[in-house]
Amino acid sequence: MSHDVEAQRVEASAEAWPLAKPFVIARGAKTEAHVVVAQVTAGSCRGRGEAVPYARYGETVDDALQTLRGLSGPLTRARLADLLPAGAARNALDCALWDLDAKLAGRRAWEIAGLSAPQPAMTCYTLSLGSPEQMAADAQAVPHLKLLKLKLGGDGDDARMAAVRAARPDARLVADANEAWRPEQLEPFLAAAAASGYELIEQPLPAGNDAALAGIKRAVAVCADESAHTSTDLAALAGRYDAVNIKLDKTGGLTEAIAMAQAAKAQGFKIMIGSMVATSLAAAPALLLAGFADWVDLDGPLLLARDRDPPLAIADGWISPPAPELWG
Repeated sequence: MSHDVEAQRVEASAEAWPLAKPFVIARGAKTEAHVVVAQVTAGSCRGRGEAVPYARYGETVDDALQTLRGLSGPLTRARLADLLPAGAARNALDCALWDLDAKLAGRRAWEIAGLSAPQPAMTCYTLSLGSPEQMAADAQAVPHLKLLKLKLGGDGDDARMAAVRAARPDARLVADANEAWRPEQLEPFLAAAAASGYELIEQPLPAGNDAALAGIKRAVAVCADESAHTSTDLAALAGRYDAVNIKLDKTGGLTEAIAMAQAAKAQGFKIMIGSMVATSLAAAPALLLAGFADWVDLDGPLLLARDRDPPLAIADGWISPPAPELWG
């Protein structure tokens, strides 16, 4: 990894990007992606990073802006871990510093990070929570997308999973319960997932209440999301989870995400690379981790009514690496 570039100035702004249609999960619905963009400069070069403050983790756009605008002095990626907690604000700034470093060096960010050049990766495409009939219809409406991710909500999830499988016998399927299951639903719902050929169930139980996962026999991998933020969380997940969802907004940026991916692999976890609903600028850094991933879930740009220019190129669910004009 190269020298850690210093940025002299940080600017932060809030943006709202309309969604193509409402995005519904167990915790509610939204019609816009609210993001924070950090910009850092050194000389005539500028780097950008995007993040999504998430209310589930006590974050707001205004707090992230205040945090970023309150920083002063030369900033480096190494210094960020001491200045800011893991979360959206640090992610936006960390990714902006990676982008700046790439521009100053005239190299791609993955080269600087010592990673293999990213290849096109198939992303999940998210189906919002709804009735079994609605989710089946939504699945049939995207026949060109072959890896679908269902948002689940608790009661009735067995019917939802079966309906989507019946509608799309050709697709690979994963599902995200967003902490909505009760302990007594674990075994019957996991059995239903296995019967319908699902590959993965994300975060079935509330974070902090997932001890019931220990010792549960299952034919479907269970993935930690809300229970897994940084590499320090991994030890507590052993025996409870088979996989972890690594999101830059949770890790606080690409720097810690790389460390978490390496540690998760070493500890035997499967890996999903995910992101919040945001633009191509947020998804681009996460694509550098696709080489670690068993599943890639970076469909935020596909859920928007419009995206940045230039956007990530996405064709039939396959995402190509970012152009340097976008990021890195």
